[in-house]
Amino acid sequence: MKIRLAIVDDNTFLARAINEKLSPFKDLDIKYTVHNGSEFLAKLEKNHNLDLVLMDIEMPVLNGIETVNIVKQKYPHIKVLMLTVFDNDENIFNAIRGGADGYLLKEIEGDKLHKSIIETMEGGAAMSPSIAVKTLKLLRYPEKQESLRIEEDIVDLSGREQEVLEQLAEGLSYTVIANNLFLSPSTVRKHIENIYKKLQVHNKLEAVQKARRQSLI
Repeated sequence: MKIRLAIVDDNTFLARAINEKLSPFKDLDIKYTVHNGSEFLAKLEKNHNLDLVLMDIEMPVLNGIETVNIVKQKYPHIKVLMLTVFDNDENIFNAIRGGADGYLLKEIEGDKLHKSIIETMEGGAAMSPSIAVKTLKLLRYPEKQESLRIEEDIVDLSGREQEVLEQLAEGLSYTVIANNLFLSPSTVRKHIENIYKKLQVHNKLEAVQKARRQSLI
């Protein structure tokens, strides 16, 4: 049985490079490449017959850390390998907390990436060496984890605002949210404006990230 893969990366050049690195390995079946978390979730809604996804972090619309949270809640059978150019502590901490099965740097060679995919499918936790070192430090010094959580005033959202925010976090458009909640698009837009004001953020990504940090969604 071939391992069914997807690649989620907004950088077309890097996504193609990953594809080329894995093309020699006949035990892998790369089903598709999409450019952000929202596109990936839409694909999974239609067909979640997938084994593993290689997930970038910094993406528009819905980033990798937000996406891994949703994937692990809805499709826990899918393994998620974060594949990114970033190795900062906060990304590592948030990705692992979100349920990522491994964390690799994009500079990884093709044979090592293939080996990491096999290890992950067998229940391992593949990590680039520099990531493993940082992860050990986070485990050894839990107070550093706490320092990664920005101290923020607790926000009180109304029930309707929370419903809107939950659907926004799913990557749904204003129109779809309006239909789901039996509201007009303008009312949804107003709720979102209020959410942004309460959370003191400027866009959807910041709103979802802050809401997750405060366990609002």
